Amino acid sequence: MGTGLLVVLLLAACQTQTSAATTSASTSGRPSPTPTTPVAAGLGAAGCKPPSPATPARGGPEVRGTITGGELWTLLDGGSVPEPKGVQLKIVWRVTGHGDLHLSATGPAAQTVRPDWGPEAHGGSSWQRPGDEWGTGFTFPAAGCWDVHAARDNVAGDVYLMVA
Repeated sequence: MGTGLLVVLLLAACQTQTSAATTSASTSGRPSPTPTTPVAAGLGAAGCKPPSPATPARGGPEVRGTITGGELWTLLDGGSVPEPKGVQLKIVWRVTGHGDLHLSATGPAAQTVRPDWGPEAHGGSSWQRPGDEWGTGFTFPAAGCWDVHAARDNVAGDVYLMVA
């Protein structure tokens, strides 16, 4: 009898949460985060509000990307934060998942650029982060926030970089 009551209470609680999320989504016009949508504190967000977090590392700043269901890291080889516009930047990528890495960047006024070169797979490295490693070269032609989108077969994420 006690187990049956517990099941009924759990079902009622789940139904109340689902109803609240549906109500919130319908009143704001946007879907609300659900318990299955992780929200990571401290990661970058659209419009560089905030930019992706960068920490000093050997070789250049290390930047953690925003991704669900995997890990995304970049090493701005010899770079700085914010990056200067019009200068080619070598970016080393570490991305978990499977398949080839596909990259594109969208900046101010919806301007898009693809890598100048790469992605080139790296066989080995002294940089230790999860995932496979590639190198690319990007030139960001305008100052502002750039969303560099990285995708593999089963994961996708973004690195939000400020360019000066």
